[in-house]
Amino acid sequence: MPELQVVILAAGKGTRMKSALPKVLHPIAGRALLGHVIAAAQALNPTRIVVVYGHGGEAVPRAFAGSAVDFVIQEPQLGTGHAVQQAMPKLSKDGITLVLYGDVPLISPATLKPVIEGAAGGMSVLTVELADPTGYGRIVRDAAGKVLRIVEQKDADAPTRAIREINTGIIATPSARLAAWLGRLGNNNAQREYYLTDVIAMAVAEGVAVHTAQPSSEWEVLGVNSRDQLALLERVWQRENANRLMAAGVSLADPARIDVRGELSCGTDVSIDVGCVFEGKVEIGADVVVGPNCVIKDSVIESGTRIAAFSHFENAHVGPDGRIGPYARLRPGAKLGREVHVGNFVEIKASTLADGAKANHLAYLGDSEIGQRVNIGAGTITCNYDGANKHKTIIEDDAFIGSDSQLVAPVRVGRGATLGAGTTLTRDAPAEQLTVSRAKQMSVPGWKRPTKKK
Repeated sequence: MPELQVVILAAGKGTRMKSALPKVLHPIAGRALLGHVIAAAQALNPTRIVVVYGHGGEAVPRAFAGSAVDFVIQEPQLGTGHAVQQAMPKLSKDGITLVLYGDVPLISPATLKPVIEGAAGGMSVLTVELADPTGYGRIVRDAAGKVLRIVEQKDADAPTRAIREINTGIIATPSARLAAWLGRLGNNNAQREYYLTDVIAMAVAEGVAVHTAQPSSEWEVLGVNSRDQLALLERVWQRENANRLMAAGVSLADPARIDVRGELSCGTDVSIDVGCVFEGKVEIGADVVVGPNCVIKDSVIESGTRIAAFSHFENAHVGPDGRIGPYARLRPGAKLGREVHVGNFVEIKASTLADGAKANHLAYLGDSEIGQRVNIGAGTITCNYDGANKHKTIIEDDAFIGSDSQLVAPVRVGRGATLGAGTTLTRDAPAEQLTVSRAKQMSVPGWKRPTKKK
């Protein structure tokens, strides 16, 4: 296979987006439009990728700093041909150049491979037939079916506008030929722009074969120019991802009501209810049940765990056979062992809970090491922050923490110790003993509640 280099055109303003954010930085499935295209290009193992940007200034290259992609600016924007001209100084004259678009985010490497292969013998164009081709350049063929040229919508007469086969804009051609054709482009058209599509007619005039390829699905070549188109492709991507999950053995209560904004991998017999959002990299083991309206980000959920509704995880690790939620929150650094129970309105941050530990109601556990079979009563708080520094709480195996207790870190609760309800612990609690810290209870005779003043 000849050397491959890729040019991605991403200079458009995106006026219809009505946004200060450059169009190609708007997200689909948690990744910028341009990010999807760069990922597809990288999957083809090119020797270089050059992104041509314009509107949005340095926001575009800044968003992809460290991505091994070259950026060049197109200023002013004088058409697609002019944009590719800006990239040419970065390109080698050897091999094949593939041109992609930063606002066509769902193009797949599998669809692009035949385009690249077709370019080895001349030029290759990705086309598709649309029921309504309005707005797109039409593919004009001769009687034998050979491509003659591409005519843009604004330059097309009535018979040409009736053609349903359209140009997606994605082409591949030998790099040396592309450089020569770009040098001969003119702007004698309705838009007074330099069209990349004009190189097709140049290829035909020189007797260079123009091959065509088609995508497996029409949605792969749909572009984004407005918020409604962005929303449409979001749902297309999510439905395709849902189909992949179900084909791998995942049960979805409703494939139309799941959002994966990153990478989700699942074991067998996983069940996911409606309204769940998965962000970043999430790994779910076999036989896990995820209840409705959960948000899980960059986390690992081991096999057999049950997650009840409205639970939120971020950078957490849940061991096998856990029982989590509803309304549980696991923050970064939460690490749960086997058969751990975390109930409603319990928040855990930077803490480990060993096998069999339970915190079933209304608790905050931060910067803590909690041993096996520990029971955390309702209303318990580890007071880990003194206003300047964080401190650790250690609760050893088999301890019992009574309801409404405050453990003022740094502090240790010994193995098998019991804290009475309402205890404020400021010193270590010895093992196998009851520790209680309460003020004297009293009643005030004759006391009356205040009344509202008129």
